Amino acid sequence: MMDKLNPRQRSRLMARVVGKDTKPEWILRSALHRLGFRYRLGGGGLPGRPDLVLPKYRAVVFVHGCFWHHHADCKRATLPRTNAAFWKEKLERNVARDGEAAAALDALGWKVIVVWECELYRDPVAVASRVVAALTEGDAAQEDGGCDLGTLDPRRLLRVAEEKRRYRIGPKPLDEYPDQDG
Repeated sequence: MMDKLNPRQRSRLMARVVGKDTKPEWILRSALHRLGFRYRLGGGGLPGRPDLVLPKYRAVVFVHGCFWHHHADCKRATLPRTNAAFWKEKLERNVARDGEAAAALDALGWKVIVVWECELYRDPVAVASRVVAALTEGDAAQEDGGCDLGTLDPRRLLRVAEEKRRYRIGPKPLDEYPDQDG
């Protein structure tokens, strides 16, 4: 199947993709905040610039986009048909860099948690539960019901993300990416 966008349109589309404050990040941030977890943004100079840093738990969270971090066996992790060699190399570099960052953080004594975009859209409460379990592992006070996951409403989490980041999930119609020449 051929790419529906020409090379110039594809380039403009990819250049508009944001690297922080994405909808998946907002979903997780909203869930963790509602559960009482406080975090820092921006990575604080740590390797790989984690999306969330939880110093109290000596943990970091990476919220990976399935396309950009090439989530294995995910339908969102496809290669664009245009300039496929470039994209294959770029995505392989991203995956290698992710592994290097995780290893460096682990060596520094940080717990590394990776959350995938598709998981957050499918079941944000289950993802929040998994992150909370990873954060509180070995902390009996937290493990014995320190937070109530029943208070999380998936629709509310998605709505908050929509309000914070106003872009559509999924590709836009072709006419919304006009060629610069026309």
